[in-house]
Amino acid sequence: MGLSKSKYVKGLQCAKMLWMDKNMPEQFDESVQNEAILQTGNEVGDLAMGYYGDYVEIPFDHDNFEGMASQTQEHLAAATAGTGAPNICEATFIYEGNLCMVDILRVEPDGVHIVEVKATNSLKDYHVDDASYQCWLLQQCGLNVKSVGLMHLNRDYVRQGELDIQQLFVVEDITEEVDRLLPLVEARIAHIYEVMNAPEEPERSIGSQCKNPRECGYRAWCQRIYPKPSVLDLCSIRMDKALDLISMGVVTFEDVLNTGVNLNVRQMQQVRCEVNNISTYVDKEAIQDFLDGLRFPLYFLDFETMQAAIPPFDGLHPWQQVPTQYSLHILQEDGTLEHREFLAPEGADPRRAVAEHLCADIPRGACTLAYYMSFERGRIDELAQAFPDLAGHLYSISDGMVDLYVPFAQGAYYNRAQGGSNSIKYVLPALFPDDSSLDYVALEGVHNGTDAMNAYADLVNHTPEERAQIREQLLRYCELDTLAMVKIYEKLVEAIKE
Repeated sequence: MGLSKSKYVKGLQCAKMLWMDKNMPEQFDESVQNEAILQTGNEVGDLAMGYYGDYVEIPFDHDNFEGMASQTQEHLAAATAGTGAPNICEATFIYEGNLCMVDILRVEPDGVHIVEVKATNSLKDYHVDDASYQCWLLQQCGLNVKSVGLMHLNRDYVRQGELDIQQLFVVEDITEEVDRLLPLVEARIAHIYEVMNAPEEPERSIGSQCKNPRECGYRAWCQRIYPKPSVLDLCSIRMDKALDLISMGVVTFEDVLNTGVNLNVRQMQQVRCEVNNISTYVDKEAIQDFLDGLRFPLYFLDFETMQAAIPPFDGLHPWQQVPTQYSLHILQEDGTLEHREFLAPEGADPRRAVAEHLCADIPRGACTLAYYMSFERGRIDELAQAFPDLAGHLYSISDGMVDLYVPFAQGAYYNRAQGGSNSIKYVLPALFPDDSSLDYVALEGVHNGTDAMNAYADLVNHTPEERAQIREQLLRYCELDTLAMVKIYEKLVEAIKE
């Protein structure tokens, strides 16, 4: 096969990616992929098949797309004649080696309707590109495409009882948007093939396409021509801003200082630390102001969550973040440190149990710290909305929260080893490079938030012995997040004393 609808969209983002897939796949950074997201897409697609009633599905056969296309023609003929199912799912068509499998093909005597299914809460620009390719290919196969629709999840749907797929999904008519792109499709396909089949590596400057609409797994390869560090590595730098600087001849950090380019405080601190070989920048006054706003005992809180496209429990909407566990370190003024934790049972709505334990572990009005607290505060406020009887206590916790991220976000503290990132996963090893007890990589099984989310969601599919092991891994990962906050807090206290 030549192009598919996914390859077409990928080629529009950057046709060089397809050349790399073909010629240098070993350079691909697999960390940009999330297999759980792909699985979710399949689950949403399967559920959507019944949206329009009676349907037939073309069985997937990676080794025989021609066979899939032949089956599609048989069902298409039956549906047109009124003797077969009016909806064909995974309807497969091939034209000049190009392939597409239509998620839902609605068949009428005088034509067909294309319905593309996405596991998102809204329409994206690249969805229209995807649909325009399908429409063009079906037209080349001689079909009269009467309309094109985009079916996505309804962000306002709240599950109550059995899933209502008529309410879970929204179908937007994108026929006009597709019609505007149709005249471009053939030329775009020709360009993609030209680049994909080039004998030598195509020349393509880095740009917004490196991240949009999806992170490119070959980004590091394409950026290898630039020194490390470069303006591409500036903290929170927008790609277009970095490219503007490069076009001006401002590439290295030394260039930044020599040209007097206007950057924000954090970026300039990063540049000065790197160029002048300064290990750590500390603004003692700003850090003292932050510490003065804290009250003992200090409660260091971190949540882990689950996030399902299809709401698994009553009261949830698509893709809602649901807290499944938390870790809590409590630091007294005399230095005494206590750890508490909770991990909800799998297979049931975890929210009530999490909310009750949280209220038992954190008193009203406590000084609760989180790193990038908007996430934790958002989850607590959602729990308060879900359980009015606990709302007063939960809102009191939320109102008393302090963000440990602030000194780093404001540039009051910067360690050169952070590499421009203020993420706790970069700050922690930068501040404690030789402490193996604070190493996420050394953890067993669960090393990051995505691992934790996937592991909890998959618990129900394991034996009791396996579940016990995975639950322990989840607890130790979450515990490290709050221990990390305690250590970072202590480092800030040390900084103003030095």
